[in-house]
Amino acid sequence: MEDGKWVLVCGSSQKDLWKPSLPNADDEPSRPLKVAFSEPAEYWTDAIPIGNGRLGAMIWGGVQSEALQLNEDTLWTGIPGNYTDKNAPEALAVVRKLVDDRKYSDASIAAKKLTGGPTDVYQPLGDIKLEFDDSHLKYSEESYHRELDLDIATAKIKYNVGDAEFTREHFASNPDQVLVTKFSTSKSGSLSFTVSLESQLDHNSRVSGLNQIIMEGSCRGKRPPEVNSSDKSKGIQFSAVLDIQISNEKGFIHVLDDKKLRVESSDWAILLLTASSSFDGPFTKPEDSKKDPTSESLSKMKSAKSFSYDDIYARHLDDYQNLFHRVSLQLSKSSKTVLGKPILDERKLVSCQTNISQIGGDNVAPTSSRIKSFQNDEDPSFVELLFQYGRYLLIACSRPGTQVANLQGIWNKDVTPAWDCAPHLNINLQMNYWPSLSNNLHECQEPLFDHISALSVNGSKTAKVNYEANGWVTHHVSDLWAKTSPYEEDPVWAVWPMGGAWLCTHLWEHYTYTMDK
Repeated sequence: MEDGKWVLVCGSSQKDLWKPSLPNADDEPSRPLKVAFSEPAEYWTDAIPIGNGRLGAMIWGGVQSEALQLNEDTLWTGIPGNYTDKNAPEALAVVRKLVDDRKYSDASIAAKKLTGGPTDVYQPLGDIKLEFDDSHLKYSEESYHRELDLDIATAKIKYNVGDAEFTREHFASNPDQVLVTKFSTSKSGSLSFTVSLESQLDHNSRVSGLNQIIMEGSCRGKRPPEVNSSDKSKGIQFSAVLDIQISNEKGFIHVLDDKKLRVESSDWAILLLTASSSFDGPFTKPEDSKKDPTSESLSKMKSAKSFSYDDIYARHLDDYQNLFHRVSLQLSKSSKTVLGKPILDERKLVSCQTNISQIGGDNVAPTSSRIKSFQNDEDPSFVELLFQYGRYLLIACSRPGTQVANLQGIWNKDVTPAWDCAPHLNINLQMNYWPSLSNNLHECQEPLFDHISALSVNGSKTAKVNYEANGWVTHHVSDLWAKTSPYEEDPVWAVWPMGGAWLCTHLWEHYTYTMDK
């Protein structure tokens, strides 16, 4: 504890200097940075998020049946829009006059004429549906363990059925642009399941060859519920390719109904998923795009399959840990207070660590239990976990070349999500990226700069037409198409032309941290 501060943040470019927990590593082993669960997820918010910046998945961890909910960051409704209003200057003059006359309520009503249309909507890609044998209904609940290991960006599920232990490992590789799942069992030949690809969007799925499923579909050309049967707007097209590999010694793959694949009596199986869309930038209409999503997905799959599973995993770890291991957080055991409240003394902290986690093993206490116990015992290692979980999420949802992190990062299960899952520029988008510089993740901020660049193009038109002003402007919410006009609802918050100014502070802060002009 120095100068009254109990938190020490250390930056390092050397992996071997990273120590994720308590300072005296020679005296005590570090607490694993794991978010743990003792049962499958009941709600979407209990599922485990994985991502490589562009592709994301939510891992529920179901035993007899499982759905890996998928996202691809360019799947949005709509097409590029016109974010200008030639009638806005006249309406603006009325609003200004009412404000000058201190008729603020009347000004708010008049400002309704300054609002524009709504944003478009972020869409889910689909689901990998897994169905296991009925024997899995009788799994040992005591043996069940689900976790996200932040150190290796890998979700793991373990459970026992009879005398067999089943394990699943999930990760999202940025270098190979692929989602990976490995199934294994301790009992030879006991792994059997059925897999399919489904989506809430307009789509079709088919088996290709003996071990691949291809799903092709399209987003709506207009946001719901404005779509009707006569709507001919062509939205973004997408494709996903699922590939299965199994053990050579044992096992078979069968095709079911030309839409599903059935793995029988294998020792292990590996699923690879790639996905692409026809999105070709915020200024190109989907109907004008020259991109072929299926060809791109197949090309990515071919590239990924040129590596072994171990190679893909090693490349994933090298890429991820190069970012994650730059910063460690160590909370002093000698601190007597946290935010003015008493915490565990050193002796109790050692006892707490022994009870909660068997260091080096998988028996980490469920995170829900740690949240409850934190009300009475403010375990500093739990604060470390929360801090590093935030860094993990930013790495998982925002990488160079991807889209800007939206209201839910890249994870969304609904075709009509809350607040359209759109980037909100009146604080939410900024909050996504506040940790990027202070947490030594400046590369993860690049999608924000790309989005600001697109906003400046559309925003210069909005400024010129709507406000008869130079420069550029954007308001409180945007989308994939870099919408810059005010939202269509209450002008008290919709007519807020400060979004661009606030975002530009991120450009200056990037310079002050990196001195990169």
